[in-house]
Amino acid sequence: MKVLAIVPAYNEEDNIVSTIEDLRQNAPGVDHVVINDGSSDATEAICRAHGFNIITLPMNLGLAGGFQTGMKYAFRQGYDYAVQFDADGQHSAVYIMPMVEQAQRDGSDIVIGSRFCAQKKPVSARMVGSALITAMIRLTTGQKVQDPTSGMRLFDRDMIRRFAHNYDFSPEPDTIALCIRNGYRVSEMQVEMRDRVAGESYLNFTKSVAYMLRVCISIMFVQWFRKRGN
Repeated sequence: MKVLAIVPAYNEEDNIVSTIEDLRQNAPGVDHVVINDGSSDATEAICRAHGFNIITLPMNLGLAGGFQTGMKYAFRQGYDYAVQFDADGQHSAVYIMPMVEQAQRDGSDIVIGSRFCAQKKPVSARMVGSALITAMIRLTTGQKVQDPTSGMRLFDRDMIRRFAHNYDFSPEPDTIALCIRNGYRVSEMQVEMRDRVAGESYLNFTKSVAYMLRVCISIMFVQWFRKRGN
């Protein structure tokens, strides 16, 4: 069984070494590929100096483009599972193999590393947005996804193929809703996430609100016109 951690990285020079060391120490059987998404800092140089497996994009494509690059790599290399793993140190590699085991146990096509399937969401503007997306997914699919905005997700071989070949498949909640609506099994597993150690998230308050609105509109309207994918 081959498992790959896809690590999209944009200007993560302060975090990338500890992120890959976490993978090596706590998920030793899991391979990694860093998708250097047009970083302007020393992310690429640091990865190459440490011998990390890296693919460098000539310009910044954003999370969707970087993640799909990783899925294409996973498909071509014949991986059985691929996990989306943030470069900022917030995800913990100790959960990767338990997520694989859950996928094998219950036949999940996607396993979401959820902060809230066994814990309540804290009260904040961002969590209100997350709760709204949860409600939109439940309304359109009948399934409750407690942590739809989690960036830690495991995908099986069939999902790897679909994400690699369909350009409108992105690592976002609206694609999760699309997959559920088309009969794929999506489950959640409780995980703990850390705070970002260094650097800044690209999501400020204004961008977070815009993101939530865009995702909700997509779930409610746009996804009905999207194809299932080959």
